[in-house]
Amino acid sequence: MPVHDVKVAVIYYSSTGTIAELARRIADAAEHAGAEVRLRRTAELAPQTAIDAHPAWAANAAATADIMEATHEDMLWADAVIFGTPTRFGNVSSQLKQYLDTLGGLWQQGRLADKIYSGFTASATRHGGQESTLLALYQTVHHFGGILVTPGYTDPAKFTDGNPYGTSHVGGPDTPPDDDARTAARIQAERVVKFTKAVKHGLSLAS
Repeated sequence: MPVHDVKVAVIYYSSTGTIAELARRIADAAEHAGAEVRLRRTAELAPQTAIDAHPAWAANAAATADIMEATHEDMLWADAVIFGTPTRFGNVSSQLKQYLDTLGGLWQQGRLADKIYSGFTASATRHGGQESTLLALYQTVHHFGGILVTPGYTDPAKFTDGNPYGTSHVGGPDTPPDDDARTAARIQAERVVKFTKAVKHGLSLAS
């Protein structure tokens, strides 16, 4: 059994369930790799009428209602944070962005620095802004003073899914994450846990 000596928070927003499924895959893989994991969703900003008008959106909201909403304490608790967001016009969803924008106080205190960060995404169409979404997300990580760990092309499977920036998937609620996306989620989670352990233990020795 792996020793769960690092803490990983998987914090995501999902409307119709694709990102929620990837988040669960990443959380499970991180735990299997030896991390204590918190799975958290960000608060919904859309009006209930909009959610109710979209069956897949309403179904995902009901299915994930038991997952706790992310708080600032989750960021402080974590040694590593893996953010998930659907792409919105090639950018981060407003729901995840709103959560990030509330972290200014912690950032000013330097309490978000020196943690490991990574990200994952999905879009309804191929070339639908996945890379630009992750790159936009990672700008925030740089401002935090975080340590960015991406999957890169560090595993042969990454040449199949083709996204070195993070796990991604093409498809809406009727096209759940496929084998390529599930494999990418595992690779990314394992890599994040590996380097979180290395950084945490290295910093403890340095101090």
